[in-house]
Formats: sequence, C-alpha cells, structure tokens
Amino acid sequence: MSDAIKHECGIAMIALRKPLDYYVEKYGTAFYGLNKLHLLMQKQHNRGQDGAGIAVIKKNLKPGIEYINRKRSVATNPIVDVFNQVYDHIERKRGSHKKSFENTQWLKDNVKYCGELFLGHLRYGTFGKNEISYQHPFVRSNNWKTRNLAVAGNFNLTNVDELFQRLVDLGQYPTRTSDTVTILEKIGHFLDEENERLYNKYKRAGYSKKQITPLISEQLDLLQVIRESSDNWDGGYVIGGMVGHGDSFLMRDPGGIRPAFYYVNDEVIVAASERPVIQTAFNVKTKDIKELDPGHALIMRNDGSYQLSQFAKSCKKTPCSFERIYFSRGTDSSIYKERKALGAALIPQLLDAIDNDLENTVFSYIPNTAYGAYQGIADGLGVHCDAVRKERLLEEKNLTSEKIDEIFKYKPRLENVAVKDMKLRTFITQDNKRDDLVGHVYDVTYDSIREGKDKLVIVDDSIVRGTTLKQSIIRILDRLNPTKIIVVSSAPQIRYPDCYGIDMAKLGDFIAFRAAIALIKEKNMHDLLNEVYSKCKAQEMLPKDEIVNHVREIYAPFSPEEISGKIAELIKSVEIKADVEVIYQTIENLHDCLQEHSGDWYFTGNYPTPGGNKVVNKAFINFMEGKDQRAY
Repeated sequence: MSDAIKHECGIAMIALRKPLDYYVEKYGTAFYGLNKLHLLMQKQHNRGQDGAGIAVIKKNLKPGIEYINRKRSVATNPIVDVFNQVYDHIERKRGSHKKSFENTQWLKDNVKYCGELFLGHLRYGTFGKNEISYQHPFVRSNNWKTRNLAVAGNFNLTNVDELFQRLVDLGQYPTRTSDTVTILEKIGHFLDEENERLYNKYKRAGYSKKQITPLISEQLDLLQVIRESSDNWDGGYVIGGMVGHGDSFLMRDPGGIRPAFYYVNDEVIVAASERPVIQTAFNVKTKDIKELDPGHALIMRNDGSYQLSQFAKSCKKTPCSFERIYFSRGTDSSIYKERKALGAALIPQLLDAIDNDLENTVFSYIPNTAYGAYQGIADGLGVHCDAVRKERLLEEKNLTSEKIDEIFKYKPRLENVAVKDMKLRTFITQDNKRDDLVGHVYDVTYDSIREGKDKLVIVDDSIVRGTTLKQSIIRILDRLNPTKIIVVSSAPQIRYPDCYGIDMAKLGDFIAFRAAIALIKEKNMHDLLNEVYSKCKAQEMLPKDEIVNHVREIYAPFSPEEISGKIAELIKSVEIKADVEVIYQTIENLHDCLQEHSGDWYFTGNYPTPGGNKVVNKAFINFMEGKDQRAY
C-alpha cells in the first residue's frame, strides 16, 4: 500500500496444558510458553508498531506470591524492548540462582514471567495517545484471584458513549470514555457479579469463606460473563482475557469483522490474529488451525480443558475484506491465492487501458503488499499470451524458425521498477513537513523502460488518500519518461470511513471522496451537498438502528469510471509529463475473489452494524462543518 494507514492490532494467547516440568523435559526450558509468545508476536509485528505488551499468569501459587506479571512498552521497537526487559530479568535471576533454575516450582515462586497463561498484544493506535497507559494488556486488580482480570484485544466499538452511560447506570465512575476502558470495566463488572452469585450460593450452603474460594474457581461461568458483558456492543472485536485463578477466553464479534484463529494439541492451546504465525511458531499444517466462529468464544479452563461456545446471536457474517487485500500477512495460503485472483481479475481492464499493446508496456508494482496482486496479473497475462501465441501458430500457413521466434516473443514485460527506501521512510515519519524527502520515499530502477516509448503499469493493493502517489510515486516514475502511467488498484475505490479498527475515519482524507466533491462542484450540484448534510443532521439524535447512510447519495450521480478519471487528475501534478490513468477493482470482482469475506463497507457503504451508519453520517457532518476530527 502506498498510503500508510494504521489498522487493527494483533493479539496472541497461549495456555499450557501440562505442568512446567513436562516442557523442561521435552523442550529443555520452563520458559517454553514465553518463547512461543515472543515468536507469535514477532511474526505479527505488521499488525502493530506503536506499542507491545504481555501479561503472564502463574497458576496455583500459594498466597503471598505475585501471580500476574505484566510488561508493556511504547519504545521505537516495542516488541524488542518488552522481551529484552523480560529476558534481562530472567538472566539476572539465573546468574544468582543457577542451581535453583532446575526447580520449576522455585521458578514460579521467584522469577517473573514463568507461568502457564500468556497474553500478548501489538498496538496500532487509532485512538488515544501513544503512551504506556493506552497499551494493552489492561489489568483490573483485586485481592480475590477470581476477580483479577487481564484483557487485550483488536477492537473498535462505535457506541462508546452509550456503553459509558450504561457503566454509569451500573453505579461505576469511569475516568475515560474509550472503548478499551468500557470493555475492561464491563467484563470486570459481570465478573464481579458472577463471583458474588457463587459466593452467596455457597455461603447459604454453609461453606466457610476459605472453602468458597476454590469452589468459585471451579464453577466460575466465564461464558455467562462474556454473554452479559458484550450485550449491546456495536463494532468489530477479538478480545482475549485471563482471570487470576487460571481461566481464560478469546471472543470474536458476531459478524466476524475482526479475525481470530486457534490451534489445540495435547500440550498447548494457542490463539492469534493470523493463521500463518501459528503455523510458523508451532510448525503445523494449515488444516490443523481453526478459525474462531463469529459470535463464539474459546473458553480455556485452569485444568487445561477447553470449550467452544456461542455467546451472541447469529447475524450475517461480514469478515473484513481489507484483511485479505492488505493487512494480514500474504504468507497465509488462502490470502495469497485471493490476492492473486484479485490481480488476475483486472486483466480485461488493463488490456483495454494499454490497447492490447504488450510490446510497449512494462508492468511493475509498489512494494511490498501489492506483490500478490501483481503476481496474479503476471500469471493472467501469461495465460492471455499463451492463448494469443496458440492462435497465431494455428493461423500461420508457412511456419519458419524465424516466425516461431517472433510469435514466442509475445509476452508481458515484467520489471521491478519501484523500490521503497525503508530507512528514508522511517526518518520521514519523524517530520512529515520535509516535502523534498517525501518525494523520494520510493526510488526507481533506471533504464527499466524505454523513454518516450513505453507505457508503465504500476500495481498497488489499494489507494486510500492518494497522497504518496501524488507526492512521491508518480513524480519518481515520471522521471523514466513513460508515455503513460497507469496506476492499478486491486481494491475498489475506498469511499467510506471505517469504524471497526482501521484508521480511516475522516471522509475528507479519501481521494475517492475528494474526487466526487470535485465532480459535484464542476457540475454545479452544490444543492446535493446541502441536501445530504440536512438528512444527516436530521438523524443525529435518532437511535442507531434507525439511521440510514445518506453519504451514498454523494456518489450516486457518477459512474466508477468518472470518479477514477477525476482521481487521475487529482494525483497528477502540473509538472508530470506522462498521461496518468487510474484503474480500480470492481465490486463484482471483489466479491468473486473474496467469497468468504464479504465485509466491503469501505467500498459500498454497506455497514455490518447500525453504528456504522451513524459514524459515516457524522463523518459527513464533520466535513461540511469544517471539523477535522474523528466521527467516533
């Protein structure tokens, strides 16, 4: 993706199902779980670079010994920083108690992070400051083990204000209105209620307080806690939680908007935001890793048992399509195939754009996430060329060696034209006003095309703001003097804000929206803007279930091709010599290629929850009122 956007976070969970002595005997270390957590998080570093954090629970310790350890960081390399601090602590202990390290009970009693339950989090901050206080996991402390709660997740709720008020109505006094605090306190409240229910039950039965504590640990109904806590949540979420006595859970929103995968064997229960990281960390096959069903929870008990249970009513499954197009790692076998399919689906549009002139066209891509779509285009062009060559061979009456050579020269010209300067990009993010440096975020392979003769097709996975295209990519590619630059997006036009965890919250940021506004002004359709604004304002105080997405009316007068044409004008600076064209994926092709991932609200405005319509209308109101702020 040429435009850098922050997106959903990453989580990792591990529950060891055997005593620590088992892992010492088989793997040579009592820190097997910790090491695997490190690997799971490192392999998901693409999901969060603003911060990282871990929490570890030690099961069945005697009173007086710390049993929950947490470490968080918002350093420049937060994963490295977290685990450097963790391993430094362990090595200091090893240096002074080398002999004791052979005793797993001593390790649990005396060394932090040597436990059986692990929760890791990688943060991309789409809301709140990049401070340690905003970094997961969050811990809700209590002297009762079964009331201690650690939570981390990949989520965004659209109705935080409503849920905040519900907490107030429950008698709480939250100091923040963020969805993180709302979720932690909501789960914590119903965890307290479940504790109270069980305590009163056994107290009436004549048990002493000391006897009741282990009974609560055995009987605690986490599924009911989750079910009550999540009532009325509107948004996308995958949330992992651990309770102090050793039970834990992973829950996924009813629409399956955010991704979650898990793996179970007789040694471990593992969960993560992406499938390939589990495959890599545990060397298992794709078929062995399961996707957590929407509206379901994976409940892991202190004794190593687990259950999969539904906690929310079923609704239409709408997994995020952007996960497949861009966010998730392309090493997932199905994602790689889908990205290739998205590229291949663009072949007819591409051939039209270049007038079927493969001889004078060079194909390349914007590193690195666009590679899958580019490979699909390359494969599709190869199939096209095979068919053309076959047809020419069959038509030729007098085949000669020279004629065969000429026919077989008909093939796509694939070159590595655009190169990303990663060190420069890291430096630029510290000062976004350095326009000259921004223009050189990408470099080019010189002489990779014929000046003044070749057209250049450059593939991107998506185009959000168009800023990097205009300020950097188009400028640097134009130095090669192509006759035409064709920018191809494997995703459709991004027209609507996201409110489920991706940092795309302001309509005015989207190049497709700015193109539609430009067309409206050109055609003197200003009344349309005022009409849509009035409709959005009229719905501001309605219940979210009654709100309609009126922003779709902004795009209705124009075809996708008209908007693409205006986008091409907007990203072309006056000094650019080459013609510029922009081609987007069609909605129909998107659905054909991603049949199991129908969440397309960024492209169509079809939000999977009522809160989405409220957010998009608010985003338009903000735009019309000149407010540069988020809509949720």
